[in-house]
Amino acid sequence: MKDEQELEREKREFRTRIGDRIRIARERAGLSQEEFGRLVSLQKMSVSAIERGIASISLPTLRRICEKLSIPSDFILFGDEGMDDVQYLVRRLECLPPEDFEQVERLLDYALRLCEKQD
Repeated sequence: MKDEQELEREKREFRTRIGDRIRIARERAGLSQEEFGRLVSLQKMSVSAIERGIASISLPTLRRICEKLSIPSDFILFGDEGMDDVQYLVRRLECLPPEDFEQVERLLDYALRLCEKQD
């Protein structure tokens, strides 16, 4: 059976891994801690503490983060080991609401037409 110190160490490591993944997702979205905090209703200091693994997040906060960044909760909880950029984008697209997905699809169509004109 695990002793109390070992359990606390595991909790700290888990919070740190979750915080790292939140930071990665925030940075991929091009958001500062302050912008991200406003988006998910957290103070900048709270965002910093979460990203450093000092504070844990609640399930409602996890849900807001995933909804606002259009990422699956599995990424935050388990990471994206072995996932390339295309797989990462596919997982994000799967999380979009239909109206946002349609906008992304139109934007992609436009970008592809621009690329064709340049060839």
